Amino acid sequence: MQQAFLIGLLVAVPAGLLSCFLVLKGWSLMGDAVSHAVLPGIVLAYVAGLPLAAGAFVAGLGCALATGYLRQNSRVKEDTLLGVVFSGMFGLGLVLYSKVETDVHLDHILFGNMLGVSWGEIAETGGIALVTGGLLLLKWRDLLLHAFDPQQARALGLRTGLLHYGLLCVLSLVVVGALKATGIILTVAMLIAPGAIAFLLTDRFGRMMGIAVFAAVIASGAGIYLSFFLDSAPAPTIVLILSAMFGGALVRRSIPAQPAADFA
Repeated sequence: MQQAFLIGLLVAVPAGLLSCFLVLKGWSLMGDAVSHAVLPGIVLAYVAGLPLAAGAFVAGLGCALATGYLRQNSRVKEDTLLGVVFSGMFGLGLVLYSKVETDVHLDHILFGNMLGVSWGEIAETGGIALVTGGLLLLKWRDLLLHAFDPQQARALGLRTGLLHYGLLCVLSLVVVGALKATGIILTVAMLIAPGAIAFLLTDRFGRMMGIAVFAAVIASGAGIYLSFFLDSAPAPTIVLILSAMFGGALVRRSIPAQPAADFA
């Protein structure tokens, strides 16, 4: 349980920060695509005897780059491309997995295995969290301008191409870091829900990042704690708590603020 709490915290912080940019850029499907597309990379890395994280990173980044290339060189819209690319790569991963004899259970890849992580895996996730979280905090102003107005960012001399593909690299790394905790399928909730919750609660980006990280950390800790008493898997419980928090934020946003005189 202590290791589960620790890896949950290490995943929640960078995922909460990144979710703010994904929500503002409309990249929700991109997070879903990358998280699903890593499966063939994991299988091929296992066959080649390489670290699974390396294969997952290459596959996820390849999916993101392929989608960007196809969007620029075809008439098909980005959301359609994402649906085709990530479903195709996920299907390829399942076919490859069925042909490989391995002691790694598919459920652990799809839904995570927080209670079975080793200290080596925690160290790997911690390193990824340090790199990705540091980059996002260091470049958040440039990334924010690029998210809202890429043309102005280019006019100010920012390297928008580097920011675009750098954010894709960070997305792939965060997905790899979250694999041991929340798995392929449920990682998308950690990448989207905290930012969506914060977006409903504030109009200032600096505060949005703080709220998103806070929501991700609270949901992670509470989900792991409740899973012990509910006898459920930690990752789905975390996702349910994030969904409940989003519902609460949505309700709060829909309630109009009362004039100050009404509180007299």
